[in-house]
Amino acid sequence: MSGPHDDRFEARAERVGHTVTVDVRAVLADVAGLGSFFTVGTDPAQAADPTWRPMRDLHTDPGPLRERIAHVGRVLGSDDRVAASIAFQGIAALVVSAPLASAVLHGMLPELTAGTLHWRVSASGPWPLWSSSTASTAVVDPDAAADALADALFDEHLAPLIGAVRAQVPISERLMWGSVASSVAGGKRVIGDRHPGVADRAAAVARRLLDLGPLAGTGDLRPPEGHDIGWTFRRRSCCLYYRVPGGGLCGDCVLHRRAPATPA
Repeated sequence: MSGPHDDRFEARAERVGHTVTVDVRAVLADVAGLGSFFTVGTDPAQAADPTWRPMRDLHTDPGPLRERIAHVGRVLGSDDRVAASIAFQGIAALVVSAPLASAVLHGMLPELTAGTLHWRVSASGPWPLWSSSTASTAVVDPDAAADALADALFDEHLAPLIGAVRAQVPISERLMWGSVASSVAGGKRVIGDRHPGVADRAAAVARRLLDLGPLAGTGDLRPPEGHDIGWTFRRRSCCLYYRVPGGGLCGDCVLHRRAPATPA
């Protein structure tokens, strides 16, 4: 596949008329190399495993989220609000990271709907994800990539998930969208750090995405720090991790001393 990514990996693609058919499994296998939050399995044999459940089940069945929040609370030694916030942040990062990396590195967006993207419970670490779909959409232009990500993620996954968590624990919706924004900025940092050749594209896609829908106004863009390219994100809310015994502040927390944001 020709596209905006660096030279380390070439996804197999075939041109059929005016349609480019992308090897979605190869793309998702590649972005999985960025870490566990970027991993979405595609092995078709997994379809026979009944422990996989479609993401939409999390929106309607309160049991798994209730158990996940309780598990996180036990691990962290925290109250329900902190546990719900951190549990949601982990799931949101799983939902956001692989599509973001696919759009940046390969100029394509896998079809990961609430019906084709599946999860199953894990005793430790993030829940594994698996996709039953091999469809995708080309998203080469950074603005088009961000717009397509917003269309695929906000109403399909994130808003229903936020509603499902808030039905169990009274937690600020603004806080939760701030956690989504933090996941976008964190994904951008990881992609740019591992693939310097696309760091500017990652920054452009993420910046546009942070201006869209419920992510608009969730944070400020500051001069780049550490491994960031282009900008560093500072959220306008707090995920409550500071209330975990020994937790401290996250790097993008609003509770850090403020500094001027970068110009728009």
